[in-house]
Amino acid sequence: DCRTACAVEEVLNDWKLIGNSAGNFSPEKGAYTSGTWGEKSQDIHFADFKFCITHYFLIQECEKDDEKDKFEEDTFPLAIQDLMCMNNDFPPRAHCLVRWYGIREFVVITPGSNCEAIISESKCNLLLSSISISLANSGCQIPMLVQVQQKWRRMYAGECQGQGVRTDFEMVHLRKVPSQYYHVSGLLDIFKSKIGCPLSSLPQVNIAIRFTYILQDWQQHSWPQQPPDFDTLLGGEVGGVEFGKLPFGACEEPVSELHLATTWPHLTEGIVVDNDVYSDLDPLQAPHWSVKVRTAENPQCLLGDLLTEFFKLCCRKESIEEILGKGLTEDEGKEINDIGSALSKLTEPATTVPISKMSVANMVHSARKHIRRHRRIDESPLNTDVLNSVLLVITKNLLSDWAQPVSLNLFLQLKSAPIDSLTYRLALCVCLVNYYHGGLRAVAHLWQEFVLELRYRWENNYLICGLAGGPPDLRCCLLHQKLQMINCCIERKKARDEARKVLEGSEKKVSRMSSGYLKSLSVPESATVMSTGSISTKEVSPGKSWDSWSDSEDEFFECLSDQGESEAPPADEEKDGSKSKAEGRLHPYNNMTLLNSSEPLYVPITQEPAPMTEDLLEEQSEVLAKLGTSAEGSHLRARMQSACLLSDMESFKAANPGCVLEDFVRWYSPRDYVEEEVVHKKDNTVLKGKLSARMMIPGNMWVEAWQTARVTPARRQRRLFDDTKEAEKVLHYLTMQKPADLTCHLLPCIIHSTILKLKEEGELPFIFVEHLLVIDFINQLIAMETVITQARSLKAKFSISESEKRDDTDELKKFVTSLLEDPEVEVIGAGQGSTGRIIYRLFINAQKAALLTPKDEDFVHDRKTTGANNRVPDFPSPAGREILLRARVPRPAPYSKPLPQRLFCVLMREEFRLAGAFSSDTSFF
Repeated sequence: DCRTACAVEEVLNDWKLIGNSAGNFSPEKGAYTSGTWGEKSQDIHFADFKFCITHYFLIQECEKDDEKDKFEEDTFPLAIQDLMCMNNDFPPRAHCLVRWYGIREFVVITPGSNCEAIISESKCNLLLSSISISLANSGCQIPMLVQVQQKWRRMYAGECQGQGVRTDFEMVHLRKVPSQYYHVSGLLDIFKSKIGCPLSSLPQVNIAIRFTYILQDWQQHSWPQQPPDFDTLLGGEVGGVEFGKLPFGACEEPVSELHLATTWPHLTEGIVVDNDVYSDLDPLQAPHWSVKVRTAENPQCLLGDLLTEFFKLCCRKESIEEILGKGLTEDEGKEINDIGSALSKLTEPATTVPISKMSVANMVHSARKHIRRHRRIDESPLNTDVLNSVLLVITKNLLSDWAQPVSLNLFLQLKSAPIDSLTYRLALCVCLVNYYHGGLRAVAHLWQEFVLELRYRWENNYLICGLAGGPPDLRCCLLHQKLQMINCCIERKKARDEARKVLEGSEKKVSRMSSGYLKSLSVPESATVMSTGSISTKEVSPGKSWDSWSDSEDEFFECLSDQGESEAPPADEEKDGSKSKAEGRLHPYNNMTLLNSSEPLYVPITQEPAPMTEDLLEEQSEVLAKLGTSAEGSHLRARMQSACLLSDMESFKAANPGCVLEDFVRWYSPRDYVEEEVVHKKDNTVLKGKLSARMMIPGNMWVEAWQTARVTPARRQRRLFDDTKEAEKVLHYLTMQKPADLTCHLLPCIIHSTILKLKEEGELPFIFVEHLLVIDFINQLIAMETVITQARSLKAKFSISESEKRDDTDELKKFVTSLLEDPEVEVIGAGQGSTGRIIYRLFINAQKAALLTPKDEDFVHDRKTTGANNRVPDFPSPAGREILLRARVPRPAPYSKPLPQRLFCVLMREEFRLAGAFSSDTSFF
């Protein structure tokens, strides 16, 4: 006993809980609910038994110094004063001891986590004796209680000591409510007998009563989703929507219960009557109403399930062939292998003769027809109607002039794709197909058909709808960039085909071409050909003419027209082009002339730089980095990076015969050409220019490139961007994607769409999602959908009929919002206010649905006319009754000080609890 008391005293000293805790200030109204509660714990041992001692306290601002000076020596401890404070009765969010005793600070001793409960009466008395000793020795005036019996019973006993006063905390807990104590009258008898005060000197007992009614029947709002439309593709699914849109909402009622608490805060014994015969406690007449809701635990929500199932695809390892291969014949597999071999040939070194585009296209088209012909209809994972509908949604062009607003911070942060783009719609459809139409196999089937659709458009020069023009947007996801790359290839291919038609239709120009001119255009042997990211040597037969080379679209770039080009040059033109005729001119440049002649300086027709996706840029960076820092590596790196520069120099030489490097720099990089004013003897000021210092560095790449550049217009140059090769590479990349890879590509778009859906449904502010793990973010989105669904359910239940014209709509909206944020919400006006009348109507409807028989359906509920003969009560029986009794009574003798006495009673269907705090004057005892 003494050892336990010493251990407790040591902890109290460490926590500085010794000394007088008296004061004259009371906690503000609602402080127990809105305030912050702190706690600290420490383990103590007695013999082989482990205890945990915990200090709970309300964190509040310190009282003013002048208030401290007003403390009197005989002032009661704060805990004893709190027993009579009425500012925080029935707090909805607090420790159970705070609710039962109204104290703001206390210490609790509980058995350790692995220790058995204190059930033995002798052990309980031993602990209580230790508590009493430790409180007396330390002078601590904070209540100290010990938990006894099984933990689920929440049984506590303890005491609080002050100067000449002691309060004992006692508790009774039963499973059933004794019939004689079911009403206020019986509980008053218990309270009076416990305090033991003579009836002649007994003051009036202050009573606070709270009845709680539970509404569980939501039959009038039992369908949270619109009934399914069986005429649509998703007709058999609850919450099914059209392709391209996400479903939203719960499949079950997200609000399970509504708890209405009716409170009578200040009553006296003679005012209220509540016994087994009659009761004045009519809930509709209670002065205070408060409401809280209990939501369903983890309700099934459509958007959350959709996103979770889609994310699960990331863990699947199967390829498209492994998923759909069971339905293919041996011939189909052979055709697919032929496609693979054709694609692999496209990536072979440049020394191999390239396969023509038409041969690859024909092979793929043949394989596609073969697969579709041999696949049985019943083996297709996706229904034909569903597949056609999905492809129509994905590939249709919703806007004739497709453009995306610039200020889209959300899709930039997520690195997804613009709203309503092809990639964005593809993500939505894949997600819906996975959820509603067959899961993994359906996704594999849809992806296979989508890739075939892309190939069809590439082969037939049909631009892919729903993509912004221009090079790939590196701000978007990689899949979106790949699709944009295909469109770039289609655009280049169409432009080249149009240029070929123009060349073939220019019969007059072709008739003037001499055989000597054609011979002069032959490609030299071992010509060094430069392209983006690679350098290769092409073996060419001497004397090969321009006609034969122009048929190989794998090699040369072709302009849209020959406007600005002169007649064919003579066969004996010099290598530097000084005597050649101009070709590939666009327009004069700023009225400038060549430095070595009076001829105007023309802007040449040049090739556009090769578009690249981010993975190609990374590969190119890795290749360049691997070249090292040696002189040879640096030189090779510079040559690889100067392919576009060399092409522009050759075009410039062709457009400006007799030009020099300085002319090219004046047009291409004006800052690298420095002009100075020179004054002659005759006071004539002229401008004299020269190359900048960096251009004069020995070994400058620009000088070397100029020296090696030939006089070649853009249409005769090797293409910087091989659209045929790049398109086939992209299509091969897409074909080899597994469903898991596809999911990872589309996941940012799905998250993007989900956020927009949440914002649309719940009117949420902009959400910042950077630095969040995907799974954590999905969980947050699911939680937000649940909250929005709960809010929508509550709005439906508290909606006002259209026939009623009210001015309290804002009040109702604020009330519904508070229900989801606060533990308990006060009803303004109680049962007489607008919100109270709606709640009252909900209870009446629920009572009628629960108690009326079918023949009573026409029964009209009218409280005023039916009165006591009403067959259907307005409210069900209270699910919980809480009655708080207070009085100041001298104990244990009539001449003792009047001290606070308190009894908190809880009456429920399967619980009867009395929590009493009884104070005694110890001055003479």
